[in-house]
Amino acid sequence: MTVLEMVSQWPVELAAAGYIDSAGQTKATELSSHVFELASVTKPLFAYVVLVAVEEGTLSLDQPAGPPGATVRHLLAHSSGMADDPVVKLAGVEKRRIYSSTGFDELGLVLAAASGLDPATYFHEALVEPLGLTSTALVGSPAYGARSSVDDLLVVLREWLNPTLISPQTLDEATSAQFPHLDGVLPGYGRQQPNIWGLGFELRGHKSPHWTGSNNSQHTFGHFGRSGTFIWVDPDHQAGCVALTNREFGSWAVPLWPKFSDQVLAEIQGL
Repeated sequence: MTVLEMVSQWPVELAAAGYIDSAGQTKATELSSHVFELASVTKPLFAYVVLVAVEEGTLSLDQPAGPPGATVRHLLAHSSGMADDPVVKLAGVEKRRIYSSTGFDELGLVLAAASGLDPATYFHEALVEPLGLTSTALVGSPAYGARSSVDDLLVVLREWLNPTLISPQTLDEATSAQFPHLDGVLPGYGRQQPNIWGLGFELRGHKSPHWTGSNNSQHTFGHFGRSGTFIWVDPDHQAGCVALTNREFGSWAVPLWPKFSDQVLAEIQGL
């Protein structure tokens, strides 16, 4: 059984996966064109659109946005203090890493105000059209409202490995720890000290437990979604991987995803 065939054994109704190796070659399962709900895998895609807007001069990372004292950078890095639960009080800017979908909704409003385009249209014009994506769209919240396929996300992975829409320097900044001292909870995996994050990208670092594999480098960046989806790039291995399912993230995924990622890396390295 090949590593991609493992996905057919997962306890889900539908699943698709693929990877890109250091030579730029891709492999994918039979359902690679099937469109899935991405849930929070939307966040790094929308963050990339925000970075395009920054390079175009539409936005600045350090312009005010969100709570008093916060900026676009803080919203991208989940360090503005915004919480999704209205009962939870703001922690204050740069006090804790509070994972916030509300913060990404705020980013959508900021981008719309600056560009004159709704977030879905900007998403299409800044990401979908230039990359030639055929099944990707933002149909709801900038935090969790995108749909896509493995085929399209393999194109995105190629872009993240060798950026063309933004400069390599901007991507390096986006995948470097922002406010690296902040502790916080990684959804599904508990408190992390520190809980490092880039600009819309969750960073592997030395977090444990984690949804990527034990052989993923500390420089791995990506995201997972509540709809049973994940995407990562490991720049040390010049590789990327995506898996999409239609089963909500839960205990079933906790042992399977890291094992799958490790076996993908082993297959890429010919081990």
